[in-house]
Amino acid sequence: MPSQFGKLFVIATPIGNLEDITLRAIRVLKEVDFIACEDTRHTRIVLDKYSINTPTIIYYETTREKADKKGQKIIDLLSEGKDIALVTDAGTPGISDPGQFLISKVIARNIEVIPIPGPSAFVAALSISGFNDPAVHFVPFLPKKKGRQTMLNFLKNLEATIVFYESPQRIGKTLSDLSSFFEVERSIVICRELTKIFEEAYRGTIAEALEKFSGESLKGEFVIVLKGYNGKKHKNQD
Repeated sequence: MPSQFGKLFVIATPIGNLEDITLRAIRVLKEVDFIACEDTRHTRIVLDKYSINTPTIIYYETTREKADKKGQKIIDLLSEGKDIALVTDAGTPGISDPGQFLISKVIARNIEVIPIPGPSAFVAALSISGFNDPAVHFVPFLPKKKGRQTMLNFLKNLEATIVFYESPQRIGKTLSDLSSFFEVERSIVICRELTKIFEEAYRGTIAEALEKFSGESLKGEFVIVLKGYNGKKHKNQD
């Protein structure tokens, strides 16, 4: 690998509580030449908290074309020997957050990519679920329309803990769909506003969760954790 290249540091930042950041992350954010972030205003809150004055540049991936354009600027800086930290608004870049397009392009150029681990909403929710299935299956978001039924049919028989994100606008519909495809007595943990002031972790069955959350005016992002399939025949199965 050419020694003149800089390094790309993929840094996890707080998902809510600003204290959820590692000492190493703070040090690297201070040492790199630039910080590439999804929203400079949002990232500035973290940087100001820890007196980090490193210049910021915008990087986001709303479309592949925008990702390529923004990513090329970062690759050019790395090729000039500049070290860059990649962060998102919350959590770990590339884990249902912008970053994968850029990271893959940087790897293709044989530029070193270094992870600085830390917060991730799905890992935080999984860690308090209490489920002990032999495997974990993470789906960032269920398909909104096309492929949704196919995905649910696949997930319902997995002998693995299932984790995915959901928005407050769709939580009711998603729980309704789960009650149609899964056993309604299946255990579920619904986490909302993780590590923030109004953090909530609801535990119950799919049926109980549907009754609690349907029709409510809700705010905040959700992480849903489902117990794995236990071999019992579902009412909709042949």
